[in-house]
Amino acid sequence: MTLPASLDEAVAALTAMPAAVPVAGGTDLMAAVNAGLLRPAALVGLGRINEIRGWQYQDGHALLGAGLTHARMGRPDFAALIPALAAAARAAGPPQIRNAGTLGGNIATAAPTGDALPVLAALEAVLVIVGPGGRREIPVSHLLAGREMLRPGELIGFVRVPLLHAPQVFLKATGRTGPGRAVASVGLVLDPARRGVRCAIGAVAPMPLRPLEAEQWVASLIDWDGGRSLAPEALEAFGEYVAAACVPDQGEPVAPGVLHLRRTVAVLARRALGRALTS
Repeated sequence: MTLPASLDEAVAALTAMPAAVPVAGGTDLMAAVNAGLLRPAALVGLGRINEIRGWQYQDGHALLGAGLTHARMGRPDFAALIPALAAAARAAGPPQIRNAGTLGGNIATAAPTGDALPVLAALEAVLVIVGPGGRREIPVSHLLAGREMLRPGELIGFVRVPLLHAPQVFLKATGRTGPGRAVASVGLVLDPARRGVRCAIGAVAPMPLRPLEAEQWVASLIDWDGGRSLAPEALEAFGEYVAAACVPDQGEPVAPGVLHLRRTVAVLARRALGRALTS
């Protein structure tokens, strides 16, 4: 394993060894190796790169290092900045996973059940990609949807997240698929400056889903100037709207599993918006 001390050294190592795989916490990578699904020719360890293990402020945004661990993001000082991402980090699994797993790894692995992913999608986070050609930026949603991919020698250096200074919520439902693994999850943020609601549903599809029409509909009903109030029946309808958009029918009759998942998503979306509006 190569252990670079800077992003530039890491890029150089990945460029020199095209078959090498970058690794930080290794929580997903080693599980794939142990299962025989992946046999990397070489590893480039990112654990010694201090510049990606913290965060800084940048023009109304937080520039988060890709090496931030879930445990670090779960602490109160980080939670004061980006509450939903901190909540997702605290829900990421047992302590050994939270201590090792990183923000960048969660994104690069892009597992449908990744807890940080719906929050990043709702926040419309932007990735700062570092590579042989310098730095470039892409929306996190583009990478997760496969619209843009990492090029040879590139890695995720930072994640830029807007500091909205407004309520935001992360919730998830778990089942028997593993300890703490999401059956469905939701990241929801309010954007009072733009009078908007942004919501992303995780775990029900290969990537987080944004129910854009539901967002726009409910945002038009919120009394943004009078305490952000919303009628209870509108809150209920929002949950159903989100569920119908993210868990569509798959023919008649609708399978019981689909109905259960739709009910789960509806409850999560309704509760997330309710908590955000009353925070």
